[in-house]
Amino acid sequence: MRIVTAAYDHPDAVKLTDQVQLEYAERYGEGDLTPMDPAQFVAPRGLYLIAYDDDGAPVATGGWRSQDAGEEEYADGDAELKRMYVVPGARGRGLARKILAALEDSARGAGRTRMVLETGTMQPEAIALYLSSGYEPAERKFGLYRCADDSRCFTKPLSL
Repeated sequence: MRIVTAAYDHPDAVKLTDQVQLEYAERYGEGDLTPMDPAQFVAPRGLYLIAYDDDGAPVATGGWRSQDAGEEEYADGDAELKRMYVVPGARGRGLARKILAALEDSARGAGRTRMVLETGTMQPEAIALYLSSGYEPAERKFGLYRCADDSRCFTKPLSL
């Protein structure tokens, strides 16, 4: 397996984003409606990663984008985790954990002070990953879905 930096609108990223959107629709009745701009995932204000298996097939993604205080309840210095996804056939191999660690390192290196994410109650495997990786429930919810009952927000300090 290899993990590479890619553009959010790279064809493989688009392919995997389409797949995760279908999974969101199956679980929640619709895809994630959060506005996403590929420019948000360009260093030093963000990063997007794709993992490829030994045959060269894209099997996992994840990214972060800078956020600061504003109407959606983020705080200055936040790095928001987005589009963490592993294709069903590649799950259980630790890919999400490897991508998460690389994203945290990148955000820390870019001067971000806290990693934040929003997920939902219909993604218990994601919640388990984040809790086992040192994330804690946020004191205040943030993001587009901050008012949704099934939304869960988590944070982790990115101190060195």
